[in-house]
Amino acid sequence: MLGNAFGWPHLLVLLAVILLLFGAAKLPALAKSVGQSARVFKGEMKAMKEEDVKPADTPAASPAPSNPPTASSDASLGRPSENT
Repeated sequence: MLGNAFGWPHLLVLLAVILLLFGAAKLPALAKSVGQSARVFKGEMKAMKEEDVKPADTPAASPAPSNPPTASSDASLGRPSENT
């Protein structure tokens, strides 16, 4: 859609603006953090792809049947003891 919208002159102007905004001292740290973020992102994408491709070796464990609590005829259950 944009085609060749960003040529060399546009990229040079963009680089000059970034240099003016951040200063020459902060550019190496900024480039390092961008590189680390890209590396982490690629690693997470690779892990997600491997997770999707890897077949499940073990069948999914069926949940244990839950027994609902039953009412008891003993009325003392649920009351605090008076022997404190």
